[in-house]
Amino acid sequence: MDRLALGARTAVRECLGVKAGEQVVVITDAGTREVGVSLWEQAREAGAEAILVEIIPRSVHGEEPPAVVAELMRISDVVLAPTSKSLSHTKARREANAAGTRIATLPTITADIAERTLEADYAAIARLSEQVAAVLSEGKKARLTTALGTDLSMDIEGRQGEPDTGLYTESGAFGNLPAGEAYIAPVEGTASGVAVIDGAIAGIGLLDEPVRLVVENGYAIKIEGGAGARQLEEMLAPFGSEGRNIAELGIGTNDRARLTGIILEDEKVLGTVHLALGNNASFGGKVTVGIHLDGILTKPTLEVDGRVIMREGELTL
Repeated sequence: MDRLALGARTAVRECLGVKAGEQVVVITDAGTREVGVSLWEQAREAGAEAILVEIIPRSVHGEEPPAVVAELMRISDVVLAPTSKSLSHTKARREANAAGTRIATLPTITADIAERTLEADYAAIARLSEQVAAVLSEGKKARLTTALGTDLSMDIEGRQGEPDTGLYTESGAFGNLPAGEAYIAPVEGTASGVAVIDGAIAGIGLLDEPVRLVVENGYAIKIEGGAGARQLEEMLAPFGSEGRNIAELGIGTNDRARLTGIILEDEKVLGTVHLALGNNASFGGKVTVGIHLDGILTKPTLEVDGRVIMREGELTL
């Protein structure tokens, strides 16, 4: 069995817990077909009633799938969605979860990412993600610093830390694959300081030079740097001030993940922290806007209520 098949088998059997006789729908498109077919083959091998659906690639992340596919999602036991544009933040996904469907989305995944990250030890990743999420949930204030000049503080009191474990075996469970992070929505209006993003930014990829965000009252009021900063400004422009909301503080927990410029993997890299701009309504925040962009900071130091939980990229828990 090749590495892609091994990773697909882990996703189907361990991460989603597919059982013989279950109805499993794999939704893919032309850009992710190789991974989609492999997942479908492994669902079939597990004894599921496996269905492979190829849709026309969506134009943007969060665009709804066709109505007939949304209905398939709702009446299935399990959905795996390796697609070029994410189905995570769609009404179809939310309604299917509400109906009890177990769902893993794999937006922008490549065969290389699947081979490298889907074979990870997700039981260990789950333990670490839950441990970090618990610290975030119990915390009141977080402070993020880096040698490049990041010094950003934010309130997190009253918000729930969320672990992205990769184990979606309960009815209505949902998450990304590859998995491996813990994240929280900072209290709106409280983030203040400077964030220097040096790894990658969603929709831009790996950065040639850092992008510097000046943050006041919870919003990135100034974006500085080279080409990456200009691209980020262009992407945010249609969404007004809410697109500049400091939406997420996340910590990567997947030791197999590497910085590749594909945010699905980048935000999971062990030893990194990511900040997101825009929407946070799906994980406890109050901002609903049609954009959510993650930016990766390497070798960060993160303190929660004065306790150092990561020092220069090394978790200290």
